[in-house]
Amino acid sequence: MLDTVQHHAQPQAGVPPNHLAQEFVETLRLAVPLMLTQLGQIAMITTDLALIGRLGEAAVAAAALAHTVYFVSFTFGLGLMAAVSPLAAQAFGAGDVRLIRRSLRVGLWAAFLISLPMMASPIYGEQILLALGQVPQSAALAQRYLNGLAWGIAPALGFIALRGMMSAVNRPQAPLWITVAAIPVNAVLVYVLIHGLFGLPELGLFGAGLATTLVNLGTFIAALAIAAWRKPFADYHPLARLWRIDWPLMRQLIAIGAPISFSLLMEYGLFSSAALLMGLISTTAIAAHQIALQVTAVLFMVPLGIGMAATVRVGHAFGRNDPAAVRRAGLAAGVLGAALVSALTVAIILGRYELGRLFFGSSGASAATVELTATLLVVGATFFIADGLQTIVGGALRGLNDTRMTLVFAVIGYWCVAFPVGWLLAFHTELGATGVWVGFSVGTFVYAGLLILRFRMLARRLMA
Repeated sequence: MLDTVQHHAQPQAGVPPNHLAQEFVETLRLAVPLMLTQLGQIAMITTDLALIGRLGEAAVAAAALAHTVYFVSFTFGLGLMAAVSPLAAQAFGAGDVRLIRRSLRVGLWAAFLISLPMMASPIYGEQILLALGQVPQSAALAQRYLNGLAWGIAPALGFIALRGMMSAVNRPQAPLWITVAAIPVNAVLVYVLIHGLFGLPELGLFGAGLATTLVNLGTFIAALAIAAWRKPFADYHPLARLWRIDWPLMRQLIAIGAPISFSLLMEYGLFSSAALLMGLISTTAIAAHQIALQVTAVLFMVPLGIGMAATVRVGHAFGRNDPAAVRRAGLAAGVLGAALVSALTVAIILGRYELGRLFFGSSGASAATVELTATLLVVGATFFIADGLQTIVGGALRGLNDTRMTLVFAVIGYWCVAFPVGWLLAFHTELGATGVWVGFSVGTFVYAGLLILRFRMLARRLMA
């Protein structure tokens, strides 16, 4: 058994990246399932909103408010769970089976412990929304949805921890198949619980939230079962001594993950401020902005998947103390991401009007909004490239456990450059809504540039 475990724990079982082409292949092999898993998550959110839409505009607005409250809280836990992947990848690179197991265990404990205070935000969502000046009726409806969502935080974070470990040992397919299976189950559960079919009570928005919680619990249990009983995961005995909290490694997880959380919150805050700025400009501006942002969010799954793969590949090389492979992994991920993102950007530019009409139709009443959406997508093309680069290089830096400077760079790029430049161009030039996106694009390029310089510096330092 020990020989089997050691075989699985070798950095690249049969995958020694001797040249850049091999690194491209291995990065892509990891990235594609990770991309598709993220797209599956978006598909479930989109399904929820489509089914909630049948309850009326008030329900949709309440769901949007609920998601705002929920994701601010959830983002913090997401950053901590993101630290599981580099810790496990470095252990895999070093052939340290015990550390792979410890990395998962500490991630699962962190998911449980952090979920308890995180639940306070959705449970008191109505009071938060009222304090922010929202209409009492909308706040009350949002609270119904949040009452169902809140209980799914712990299993959702636990699934992310398991996904991070599975990806770190070059097996990202299991979370993908679990997610694919969850999409239709989620749709059926949401519909049944909203409308009260099969003798169940009609739960409305609470039912939609409860369905999401049940799906989160199901995906977590499925991933946990696979980790416990399916090879190669079972060979690591991932659930051994699960009752023990590994405090030294927990401190390391927090040291790596907390800056990731705050960096994500910096980005989330920037886009929230963008919606507020657009609201000050016009209704057309905010509508066009939301659609352009939604298109960008879907396409963002491509660089996000490559960034997650970069974390694993760099982590493997770092764990086995191979500086040349660290550099090669970062370069391969960056070039691959730039190529794919550029191709998608060209597609967005060519199809910008069709994308606008897909959401708004071609009626004369919405012509101005379609036109502005198309303009924002052109400007957003540069933003999309910059955002993709920062995600990929940020992922590579996580593989080196370097996340604190990433947070500093996020503050500089987003809040010292993007927001002030966007605000100045929007309200002190004729650019208006377009100026907001130009500012955000400039700031994101600054952020990406700083991350690239940081990775190059660390790679050179390892080579010395």
